[in-house]
Amino acid sequence: MAKITSREKDYSQWYVDLVKEAGLAENSAVRGCMVIKPYGYAIWEKMQAQLDKMFKETGHENAYFPLFIPKSYLSKEADHVEGFAKECAVVTHYRLKNDPDGKGVVVDPDARLEEELIVRPTSETIIWNTYKGWIQSYRDLPIKCNQWANVVRWEMRTRLFLRTAEFLWQEGHTAHATKQEAIDETVQMINVYGEFAEKYMAVPVVKGVKSASERFAGALDTYTIEALMQDGKALQSGTSHFLGQNFAKAFDVQFANKEGKLDYVWASSWGVSTRLMGALIMAHSDDHGLVLPPKLAPYQVVIVPIYRNEEQLAAVREKVDVIMEKLRAKGISVRFDDSDAKKPGWKFAEYELKGVPVRLGMGPRDCENGTVEVARRDTLTKEVVELDGVDAYIEDLLEKIQDNIFQKALDFRAEKTTEVNSWEEFKTVLEEKGGFLSAHWDGTEETEEAIKNETKATVRCIPLDAKEEEGVCVYSGKPSTKRVLFAKAY
Repeated sequence: MAKITSREKDYSQWYVDLVKEAGLAENSAVRGCMVIKPYGYAIWEKMQAQLDKMFKETGHENAYFPLFIPKSYLSKEADHVEGFAKECAVVTHYRLKNDPDGKGVVVDPDARLEEELIVRPTSETIIWNTYKGWIQSYRDLPIKCNQWANVVRWEMRTRLFLRTAEFLWQEGHTAHATKQEAIDETVQMINVYGEFAEKYMAVPVVKGVKSASERFAGALDTYTIEALMQDGKALQSGTSHFLGQNFAKAFDVQFANKEGKLDYVWASSWGVSTRLMGALIMAHSDDHGLVLPPKLAPYQVVIVPIYRNEEQLAAVREKVDVIMEKLRAKGISVRFDDSDAKKPGWKFAEYELKGVPVRLGMGPRDCENGTVEVARRDTLTKEVVELDGVDAYIEDLLEKIQDNIFQKALDFRAEKTTEVNSWEEFKTVLEEKGGFLSAHWDGTEETEEAIKNETKATVRCIPLDAKEEEGVCVYSGKPSTKRVLFAKAY
């Protein structure tokens, strides 16, 4: 069976072991890239489907834009190119040929591109070049597009799901007639992400604004949701950016407003990625394996028959067919594992490892007694339940499990959030307790950089609900009007 390093012994190795043993992903032959395995991809599909539904409910449409971006496009917005220049993969040639020496294939030197192409690290530039042809008048606005895609950022130090050279994500790109519309869009989408994280992933998040040094390259403001992992480190789990008119000016995207005057379009962009898989794993799972919230589990219930012969299996299957029909009628995904390749004990351990929320065990005695054994993954407890009404029992249980997983993570975050008021206290709490540190900061990049250099902690965000209060910066002693959240982060 699976061998998973304990979280207490080595949290980083625990994570690697869990991703591998639960069949979520593995490293590929291409350095820094991953293969997302079927079970891992099934979880991503559940995330994708729910997010896509939420996007469409807020008036967005899906589109698709090219993987390749002409190099000159990245040069048009100075902050943007500076932010991504070191992470870009570049296509220089368009053809291979056989090696004259018979050593396979080589790049054909005569097939050099006139202009190099960048494999998209993000799509603002190619999309805004496209929007230029779509927008002439205020009647063409707003445009609210989203795309599901892959992007490449040439990371040198990678970790499955959390940081890979290629990853999957969605990126929304919207165009508006007014500044306020674009700001409202930016805030709306960070709220969508926050709702998804808490209601579906069962991960509590803090919504806030990034500091200037942490904001997206080319944005005027970046909104973020920050989650806390079980090792006390923060994970940026989604961002939404108010881009102002920066990209509209870079690509000369103007429109005639209602007064007939030309103005530049206002913009937002926003995205979440397969990094959410990492958040899901690290926020809830334990030394036994995954703990999945029911709303995102590939199958919410698994039924394992316990039998010695085909006659007993047939009797169990007859009961199971009724249970499955009732569960599916309630929209509950269920799997009946009657394979004879593995024993029930092995299956129990396997489904525990994979984080299936509810496991039912049924044998001949259960058939006679009209009962079934119900095991909860979140608490690792079991209970014998009457078959009559078991569908309603499980429906209610899945809601309780979803709520319990969220509450456990919320309680953990509360315990790991500390208000600090001095530099010595800051360093002590960060080292001995970790988690979120709520502290006054003078708002300068110099102080932020100094704190980062001395402790590796960064300003995760300025919480949207931060209260105005007089104070002094924990590092510089200069005046401060509100607390921000610091933490070490992935």
